[in-house]
Amino acid sequence: MPRFDIYGRFVLAIEREHGRWAAYRLGNGTRRPESTLVLPDVLTEVELPAYLDDIYHEYAVAGRVIRRLQG
Repeated sequence: MPRFDIYGRFVLAIEREHGRWAAYRLGNGTRRPESTLVLPDVLTEVELPAYLDDIYHEYAVAGRVIRRLQG
């Protein structure tokens, strides 16, 4: 399951569920659905960071990027 740091503000976990992408906001032992985020089913895992940047660009901070987390 890929996880992404969104400009150092929050972390999203994204996974395929029944052929669709599902996104969850992670924090202090919690995992909440990110219900306002709609990810097109045709996106590949490689395309996710660019798509997330398009959606969350208003959270951008100088010197921060959307990055995939290991683990």
